[in-house]
Amino acid sequence: MADILHRIAVKVTDINLVYNALATLEGLRGWWTEDTSGNPGQVDGTIAFRFAAGGFDMRVKTLSTELVQWEVIAGEPQWIGSVISWQLKQADDYIVVLFKHEGWKEVTEFMHHCSTKWAIFLMSLKDLLENGKGAPNPHDVKIDEIN
Repeated sequence: MADILHRIAVKVTDINLVYNALATLEGLRGWWTEDTSGNPGQVDGTIAFRFAAGGFDMRVKTLSTELVQWEVIAGEPQWIGSVISWQLKQADDYIVVLFKHEGWKEVTEFMHHCSTKWAIFLMSLKDLLENGKGAPNPHDVKIDEIN
């Protein structure tokens, strides 16, 4: 098994702002993809994320201001069964986000693509929280033919 790991520090002091960006439709639409639906604010709720190249459905596993965790239940076969988690912690005037997309069955070229795209979307999350505007899909940086 392989994992994608990233870390960002967001210059906000209220952890609830970061949590709301991960646990509400408005928040998720502001940094990841505008085509988001479902119930991200409830454990066992499902969230549908759609992109031009396809999409993913997630089941909310854990939901607190310290940890938001989703399990991929539909979409790209390499993602199904993997877990996406967001660990949040206060560090002075920042909220540190430790991101993990764990449980990849093997390292593939698509995993490399997804790692880069996760980094781009984490920067979009940071921009949303620090500047009031993210770059969610379809406004995100495109990196190749997969997008």
